[in-house]
Amino acid sequence: MRRKAKTLEPRIERAGAWLHEAHRGRQRFASLPAELVPRDAGEAYAIQSEFVGMRAESLGPVAGYKIALTTPAMRAMVGLNDSIAGDIHEKTILRGPSRVRAADYVRLIVEFEIGVELAEDLPAIGAPYDRAKVSRAVGALMPSFELADDRNADYTNLAAHALMLIADNAWNEGAVLGAPVRDWQKVDLGGLRGLASINGAVVGEGYGRDVMGHPLDALAWIANNLASRGLGLWRGDVVITGSLVTSKFPQAGDFVRFDAGQLGAVELHVD
Repeated sequence: MRRKAKTLEPRIERAGAWLHEAHRGRQRFASLPAELVPRDAGEAYAIQSEFVGMRAESLGPVAGYKIALTTPAMRAMVGLNDSIAGDIHEKTILRGPSRVRAADYVRLIVEFEIGVELAEDLPAIGAPYDRAKVSRAVGALMPSFELADDRNADYTNLAAHALMLIADNAWNEGAVLGAPVRDWQKVDLGGLRGLASINGAVVGEGYGRDVMGHPLDALAWIANNLASRGLGLWRGDVVITGSLVTSKFPQAGDFVRFDAGQLGAVELHVD
């Protein structure tokens, strides 16, 4: 099983249910009621797990993971000293080229990432992980989009309730994966240049090294984060490793493309 069965505090269950209802009601991103606010990162991840479990009824089981706040500047902006992990539901993983509807999100965010598909397990018992250990488990790499929804968050106020980003599953609403590249070992992932465009106009570029120093260092980070919670990565899981380009907010009618050099490109139409 992916997750350990455990007895939750009623407060954690109530917090997960509050978040679930907030999403169903398309409410603006806001802090939990004072009595439900997570007191530390451990509680925030427990709330995330409860929330994700409720969403699984309609979105399917967890089939992958995301990493957010991969740069010191982003962590400083929200008042956290580490990156954060989020779950990706099976039914929200698309294979590009793909289409989504802007109306299905409160405010759609697209990020531009290197995706990883695992060919071997990375169980909690194997931690700590480093780049060399996780690389042996990588079956394929591909250009990817993260689909997220900030629900019109007030970014100037994020630091006041930073743990809410963890509880709210790091805003993830899915991923779009390009064609898998299985002979990726000869690619210089740190030096890989990614180019993002919307409607043919370049809107940003970045390098693999911009994400925690190297995309596989990011993979090792999330394997260790999960292991610290008694969880593992499993064969077939997908991990999107953090955006090489700053977040974009495409509108209905936009055509988004991410060219990741030797890893190819992925495309998204927003209706």
